[in-house]
Amino acid sequence: MAVKFRAGQQLVSAVDSTAVIVIRAPAGECTLTCGGVPMSVAGQPATGQPATGAAPDPSLMGGTQIGKRYVDEADTIQVLCTKAGDGTLALDGEPLVVQAAKPLPASD
Repeated sequence: MAVKFRAGQQLVSAVDSTAVIVIRAPAGECTLTCGGVPMSVAGQPATGQPATGAAPDPSLMGGTQIGKRYVDEADTIQVLCTKAGDGTLALDGEPLVVQAAKPLPASD
């Protein structure tokens, strides 16, 4: 299910305890999943997906880490993990990766 996300939106997983906040949203509609199951807006079940009892894809259970920012390869979406879980975050089927820390300038 493709959805248009907006910055500040809180999303929760239907398959584990993962929760994220959208920091940068893509321009168009897309599907953000956790463990292969679409995430839902906090407080609302995902359309067409059960809020509980959803079966995760075992190949997409790499886990998330609290406080880490996750981005896609094209850098179109950025989410901040506010609650860790067992599922892997993915945008339209492509797994998100932990954003690398920006190097600090050298101090002489």
